[in-house]
Amino acid sequence: MSIIMESMGKKRPRPRRSFTPEFKAEIVELCQRGDRTLRQVSRDFDLTETAVRDWVKQADLDAGVRTDGLTSSERDEFAQLRRENRRLREDVDILKRARAFFAKETR
Repeated sequence: MSIIMESMGKKRPRPRRSFTPEFKAEIVELCQRGDRTLRQVSRDFDLTETAVRDWVKQADLDAGVRTDGLTSSERDEFAQLRRENRRLREDVDILKRARAFFAKETR
């Protein structure tokens, strides 16, 4: 009996998978059609409900149906601005070190 209880509690982690935008769009369309519930679509395609729910939410944001989050283009822009900000901070740090180095040399 203890072997059964031990195996019930231990679930192997699911490997991370990636899906094409076309596949996600097809899944979203299936969910929005209303023929099947989100749970049924998730099970039929061996997907997590959370992932499918997130895809549907993002599609609604992109279509303007929802306004409680960022659209895909806003997310992309935000990520690009973060990268640029990180690069600029690194540039400033390098310039500060160079200024300190040259200040020592001129003394």
